[in-house]
Amino acid sequence: MAPIPSIPQKVTRVTIGPRAEGSEIIETQVKAATGTNAPGEVELDATGQWVAWVPKEPSRPLDLSDGREFLEDGWRGAGARLVRRIGKVVDGHPVRAKKHIVQVHLPEEFTPANVRSLVIGLIVGNHSFITTNKRKPARVRDVHIVLPEGYEFDGFDTNDYVAAVNEGKALGKATCLSRDLANAPANVKSPEWLAIQAKKAVEDLDGVKVRLRDAGWLKDKGFGGILAVGGGSSRPPMLIELVWDPQKVDQRRRRRTAVLVGKGVTFDTGGISVKPAAGMDTMRTDMTGGASVIAAFRALAEQQVPRKVVALIPAAENMIDGKSYRPGDVVEHYGGLTSEVTNTDAEGRMILADAVSYGAKKYKPAAVVTVATLTGAAKVALGLRTGAVFSDNWGAGVKLARRGAIVGERWWPMPMQEYLEENVTSKIADVRQTPKGPGATTAAMFLRRFTRGVPLIHLDIAGPGRAESTYDEVTPVGTGFGARTLVQWLMH
Repeated sequence: MAPIPSIPQKVTRVTIGPRAEGSEIIETQVKAATGTNAPGEVELDATGQWVAWVPKEPSRPLDLSDGREFLEDGWRGAGARLVRRIGKVVDGHPVRAKKHIVQVHLPEEFTPANVRSLVIGLIVGNHSFITTNKRKPARVRDVHIVLPEGYEFDGFDTNDYVAAVNEGKALGKATCLSRDLANAPANVKSPEWLAIQAKKAVEDLDGVKVRLRDAGWLKDKGFGGILAVGGGSSRPPMLIELVWDPQKVDQRRRRRTAVLVGKGVTFDTGGISVKPAAGMDTMRTDMTGGASVIAAFRALAEQQVPRKVVALIPAAENMIDGKSYRPGDVVEHYGGLTSEVTNTDAEGRMILADAVSYGAKKYKPAAVVTVATLTGAAKVALGLRTGAVFSDNWGAGVKLARRGAIVGERWWPMPMQEYLEENVTSKIADVRQTPKGPGATTAAMFLRRFTRGVPLIHLDIAGPGRAESTYDEVTPVGTGFGARTLVQWLMH
């Protein structure tokens, strides 16, 4: 078995307070550059401090309104660049990395939102996933942000800045856990392995119930979509079911239940509709939606969000075998609806459909939220750094986009046009797996058929769920996209 890191990996420890003193402190500074642009490189100044730059005036790279939520302040990227550069310094230093403290001085004026973004960048930008028995490069372990005693700005005080650091740490940890799960190699990451990791991630939290449903249970209950997709693999499919209930820790539910459904395809060959060889290695990250749901669930339960939250992750390998499902098959899903299979590489919606129907029936939530690296069409429409939001309620889509923008994840609401409904209906079954028309839209409309009337919010992260290169706090391959948005959205 491959020597993967322990999951979750340790993340950078970040503190805030008065200036620290010591012999192994590495002094750094964040400085504000005039305008909306700032130098991209971390530089060593004349005083011996490493300097990362942020723009004095934020930009609007993607905007749905004139709201402040869509402003990009550059602090996440600055934190990531700083921690990576100092990591190289620490790796070449004779003193062991664990003895170093990186001390970060801030500009004269900064807000809690700036500090939260900086902390996300420091934690997520320092994350890596390397499978090796060799010595790994040393990394920054401790960062201390200097907050002058009694500092106030624009009505904010010390408590606001401490809260911002704690929020940033929770959000950063969620992204890192999602990345750990997504980047694990496919020979390790079976559906059962993913289920065990999900259980380990939450087993120490009060108020959480875990149910790991095996293939026998899925067959008894009629989860035909999950079983069809997983039928070609020697490693059977599973359904991961996590429930956080504040009433279990003697707290009130102040909001209605939310069901989060994350795609958990642990490796995707495309099945009989096989994918090209080029790029297939990245299909180990085809469960990034499920990974982000697990990570967000843990963060929400840790912070004891005052609503019941259910996480459902249908996990399966889409492999090629004599038992694989085929184009032309008709599959009966949980709840009785049938799908005409037209492309076995559209496996994500098959497993999501079962879980959506199950979650809607059992928990009767206010909304079902699906998160998946689902369609290449979403990537073509919005590129590699923006997620697609599909919702019958335009306001809900914009609200989610706002929440995501606040924590550095960009989204764009997309339509589900009524004239396409007839394309979703099959002539030989209830629904057609890959309807004609705009692929990302018709995939969302396919899933909507399984919600039993519960409002659907569908998040297609096929573009931003994977990265080909490093930018801001993002590193290749699995990005953890979506985890921070879910936490920010359901906490506020």
